[in-house]
Amino acid sequence: MRKVIDYVKKNKKIIIVVLLIAILIGTVYIIDKGKNARTSSTVANSAKSDTEIRLKNILSNIDGVGNTDVMVTENEGEIIGVVIVCEGADNLMTRSNILNAVSTVLNIDKKIIAIYSLTV
Repeated sequence: MRKVIDYVKKNKKIIIVVLLIAILIGTVYIIDKGKNARTSSTVANSAKSDTEIRLKNILSNIDGVGNTDVMVTENEGEIIGVVIVCEGADNLMTRSNILNAVSTVLNIDKKIIAIYSLTV
């Protein structure tokens, strides 16, 4: 035990430098890990398909639709479902216009299209 105490006393500066470097490396690792988690989340949220973007643009130009969000689900290139969330979904005429537009643009059955009202 005496040898350890003597070693620490003789090499105090080196031990402090090593500890500071370890703390710095740990801090950089933690910060970098947090950035990567946020980046992957952002990428996942912004990974809208071209179809979804174009459909959203078309729908938002229809009278009464308002703010719109679109999700298109595909399986091996085939569209198996579409969800539209928009401000005008409460209006029956607007809802019908959305249904017809999506069905026509994507050439899909109206049964796989779901339209919901956007909560403000």
